[in-house]
Amino acid sequence: MSELSPAVAAAIEGELRLLDPVVRASADLLASLLHPGFREIGTSGRLWNRETIIEALTADDAPRPGPLTASRMQGVELCSDLVHLTFDTESKGLRSHRSSLWRLTGAGWRLYFHQATPFIDDPFAEV
Repeated sequence: MSELSPAVAAAIEGELRLLDPVVRASADLLASLLHPGFREIGTSGRLWNRETIIEALTADDAPRPGPLTASRMQGVELCSDLVHLTFDTESKGLRSHRSSLWRLTGAGWRLYFHQATPFIDDPFAEV
């Protein structure tokens, strides 16, 4: 396996931070990782922006999915300020294929776009 570029390593580090329940419950920590133009297509198909996802994740009555386990994470540096990550997550039996775009800003790497698609079995998955 080839060594990760610093850009891909930074995006992976940010993505793993976003999976941390402590980060997911903190508006300040989320804001530090999400690009001002952030958009997401969630597992439900709902469209989110930076404000709505921070509000939903940090609400007192927000569902707590439990630990999210990531696997098969890989990244590609598309250009000097853009990284594409793909990976799978699992939490309480719900598995999702995920795709993220990370952009380099003056404040560091920030998540610009994220999409999650639930799956049950994937016979075509690359192992």
